[in-house]
Amino acid sequence: MDAQDRPDAPASARGWSQRWVELITAGLVLAFALLLITDSQRLGTGWADDGPQSGYFPFRIGLGLALCSGWLLLQQLRRWSTATELFVEAGPLRDVAAVFLPTVVYVALIPWLGIYVPSALLIAWFMRRQGGYGWPRVALVSAGVALLVFLLFERWFVLPLPKGPLEHWLGF
Repeated sequence: MDAQDRPDAPASARGWSQRWVELITAGLVLAFALLLITDSQRLGTGWADDGPQSGYFPFRIGLGLALCSGWLLLQQLRRWSTATELFVEAGPLRDVAAVFLPTVVYVALIPWLGIYVPSALLIAWFMRRQGGYGWPRVALVSAGVALLVFLLFERWFVLPLPKGPLEHWLGF
């Protein structure tokens, strides 16, 4: 039984087991490699009169990834009963998730709301949640940074960034 599986284990000993992380990672890389190999075969993996076909190099990269991830998968399964180390404890994992999850939401909102509104929301979230700042400062900084980025890219560099309904409503 792993240290993190024991009910009497201290909170610092709980977290993700290294064997599961390695097994899942190797499996995901193997799945990606098989997808790469399959799609490369659709494009052609041989040598044409004018040089390599479109899938020539991706096919070989997929083969290398499949071999390496398959080897790691087999190694992990072979040493399954002896691998009991923790990959990450619960506390640091929560810290990573506290940054990663809001960033995923931010990226997911960009196609619908543009870049400026989600950026202001992300800054406001981190200032309030992680920094503990009050609402007046949060509103001033998050809106100010979004406005500054808008002026910098849209007006000064003349480089349009993704816009959402708010910018279209304002006429930009």
